[in-house]
Amino acid sequence: MTSRRIPQPKVQQNLNVEVQPLEGGAHLKLIKCRPKLDYLLRSRCRLAFVIISILAMLVVVRSGINASRGYALVTTQNQTQALEQENERLRIEIARLKSPLRIKQIAQDKLGMDVPKKMYFSHE
Repeated sequence: MTSRRIPQPKVQQNLNVEVQPLEGGAHLKLIKCRPKLDYLLRSRCRLAFVIISILAMLVVVRSGINASRGYALVTTQNQTQALEQENERLRIEIARLKSPLRIKQIAQDKLGMDVPKKMYFSHE
């Protein structure tokens, strides 16, 4: 009998061959190979991570901007309310100062003016 040679698979650089003896003098060849890395999948995952990170940062920055705008709005509303109260106080002060009784009293007391007893009108 002639022995036929069984073609051996070509071992690539990323393969690891381990020989284990079996009973009866036979040997078992275990081929361990490193998993091939899918660089396209890895780059897509990196891109997805970067995009998600950028979007998360944008959300955080936008919420910070909205919060600062809210604080500015509250400050402006408080200033508006204070100015409206001051305006109302000034209107009351103007109305008090324009009072005819007050003007008559100042004219009589400080300026020595009196209401005339007789009035003359001329029509020309």
